[in-house]
Amino acid sequence: MPQPNKTAAVILAAGFGRRMNSTLQKQYMLLLGYPVLYYSLKAFEESEISSIVLVTGENEIDYCQKKIVDTYGFSKVTHIVPGGAERYHSVFCGLKAIGEADYVLIHDGARPLVTGEIITRCLKGAMEHEAAIAAMPVKDTIKIADDEGFSKYTPPRDKLWQVQTPQAFSFPLIVHAYEQLIAEEEQGIEHHVTDDAMVAELMCGRSVKLVEGSYENSKITTPEDLWIAERLLSGT
Repeated sequence: MPQPNKTAAVILAAGFGRRMNSTLQKQYMLLLGYPVLYYSLKAFEESEISSIVLVTGENEIDYCQKKIVDTYGFSKVTHIVPGGAERYHSVFCGLKAIGEADYVLIHDGARPLVTGEIITRCLKGAMEHEAAIAAMPVKDTIKIADDEGFSKYTPPRDKLWQVQTPQAFSFPLIVHAYEQLIAEEEQGIEHHVTDDAMVAELMCGRSVKLVEGSYENSKITTPEDLWIAERLLSGT
């Protein structure tokens, strides 16, 4: 694959994870003896990505630097910055810390089973299409519900994809999209965005390429997810 001049990653680790029923943030919980966040950082450290910006809570910057980045020798982590009130604010903080790049991958630190192959496919997709995200076809039938909780519509399953991270973009494209989003927010215009692809779609009118992720590339959200990740990583 042709290599761009500079690639960067923004890894998000600023969430609290209330559904984990724990006072410890999910990204710092131990998974086979290592923090959950360790696995995402390791995958990007060993990839073709040039640099990593880690976005975390303001009070956790020193902990992440000493206990994770320094302890495990993640030399590609160039900045650790505080996040914002919502996920999209945290992404914007990470993008600003990068400064300049050709392409950027944005990844949730609570997805520890991301692989180098997924990272490469997303980067290649961004190089070819300017915007590409990891995703997999859904396995289950999906129902659209009405306001009273009744099934209203069943969309065709072959058109539905389960979206994951990393999500990869031309750096100028996604920075412009986020600048526009934040500017509109400051003007009182609200957008309920749940991922970076939505920002590119809404703010720039861009189509986003779906590239192969993995059904194992799931997000740690509940205690059951941690249990499943342990078995996938250990091969049991």
